Amino acid sequence: MISTSRRWLRRNRTNFAISFGVLGAAYVAGQYVLSKITETRERMSSDRIAKENLRRRFQQNQEDCTFTVLALLPTAAENIIEALPVETITHELQQKKAERLGKSIGALGGTPSDLSSGPPSVTDDDGRSLASFQSEGYVHASQMAASASGDGAPELQRSQKSKAQLWNELKISSITRSFSLLYTLSLLTLLTRIQLNLLGRRNYLSSVVSLASPSPNESIISLENRDDDSIDPSYGNDFETNRKFLTFSWWLLHRGWRDIMEKVEMAVRETFGPLNPREDISLERLSALTLEVRRKVEGATPEERSARNWLPYLLPTRDEEDFVLRESGMSTSPPNPSPQTEFVPQPSTSPSLRRLLDETSDLIDSPPFSHILTILLDTTFSHLTDQKLCSQAFKISHPSPSATAPAPRIEEILDPKTPEDLAQAKTKFATILAVMTRQAHSIGNGVPNEYVQDMEAVRELEAFAAVVYSSHYEFEGPEIGDEGESEGVGTRKAVEVEEAPESVEAKVLGPDGSRKGVVDMAGSVFESVWGRVVGREDGAAMTG
Repeated sequence: MISTSRRWLRRNRTNFAISFGVLGAAYVAGQYVLSKITETRERMSSDRIAKENLRRRFQQNQEDCTFTVLALLPTAAENIIEALPVETITHELQQKKAERLGKSIGALGGTPSDLSSGPPSVTDDDGRSLASFQSEGYVHASQMAASASGDGAPELQRSQKSKAQLWNELKISSITRSFSLLYTLSLLTLLTRIQLNLLGRRNYLSSVVSLASPSPNESIISLENRDDDSIDPSYGNDFETNRKFLTFSWWLLHRGWRDIMEKVEMAVRETFGPLNPREDISLERLSALTLEVRRKVEGATPEERSARNWLPYLLPTRDEEDFVLRESGMSTSPPNPSPQTEFVPQPSTSPSLRRLLDETSDLIDSPPFSHILTILLDTTFSHLTDQKLCSQAFKISHPSPSATAPAPRIEEILDPKTPEDLAQAKTKFATILAVMTRQAHSIGNGVPNEYVQDMEAVRELEAFAAVVYSSHYEFEGPEIGDEGESEGVGTRKAVEVEEAPESVEAKVLGPDGSRKGVVDMAGSVFESVWGRVVGREDGAAMTG
């Protein structure tokens, strides 16, 4: 029996060897396939987590931009309102009216009731205009008290002005104040988007580089941005640099707004100067005059608007950067060192801060910035003219609801009119000035701020933020060695991020990486990415 089994095994040993070989190969192949499937599943899961993390970071960054604008806007609004004291001029007109009435009563030797039967030209026109302005206007009690108990010299200087001069000053100040606030709000929104998205991108890329090149002393890598912890600043996460960079919004809030106001005031004087506050004005003419002011400020053609230089309003020159840091409390260096002490010159900004400022300047000077600014101004001016002035000055119910408010299910039909009737509707110009006076406070201190909400609904603004946040960027860590060779955590990395947050994927490329040509986001690279984003949105709109 045993010999028979041995002979059977000896005859079939080749078949057994082949069978075991096939089974072994199948097992190895199966394990290889399973490992690849597991690896692919893990990679897809990590990519999905990375994309969701980036999307969450991006959305949170945009919310931070909105809150930052709402926190900074009252500072600029207070400066503009103080520079154009419409309420003080209104108080002076009231005083002049009271003095004129008192003199008329004394000259006629009658009572105030007798004055009402006097000539209409004496009381009716000015009385209606001023009463309309007072009833429609927005005057703070504190501002009226300040105008009544203010310095004697300004009051004496203003009291010497005639009634016509005061009305003209009231007209120019009311319009200039509202328009200047709209320009300041739009510029502040774009500047804040650029600043916070640049910092958000740096923090994200820093976390990616830290994850790809972990320190030997750290066993856990956190992707959360914790600026309050002790972070290694070598990857651009220097908290002090970020604070200094954000501080440069001080220039727009305390210096740039004045240049904007002067430019707007010049255009308003040229355009609205000939108008009399007593006369009637149609909505069509008001819109045409407003558009003329914008053409004088921004440019009459697309080429002029694209070539408009907004950088001096938003950022200081290099010679004034130290001044901004000192005024904002971020620098303790004395402006004028004493001759007795030896002065050691130091660089005004660190290389990291210098790069952030230069990149911000490049973005402001780019054509997409002017394009987005024009869209934001179209939105805010449309909200002021087509909604607020229509409903409050012309008493016309606007046909289309706000972009941020849901459409009501039941609407009351009030005096339906054709577009031609709406354009030809007329009202007193003094009433328009009163509405603009009130809207100036709504633009700067409104809660909720409808103008900010309308800008948040602009899709191009979010696309612009997405381009800034996730365009091609070359991230350089600290270099070690004399010839640029680096090792360890200081290895030079290039981090590339795709164009849109919805399909973002971070890839860390070493010095010997297969993909080359990762360059700084500036000039043609930024414009090409922006063109692809805009083209993608246009295509979606046409197919939608």
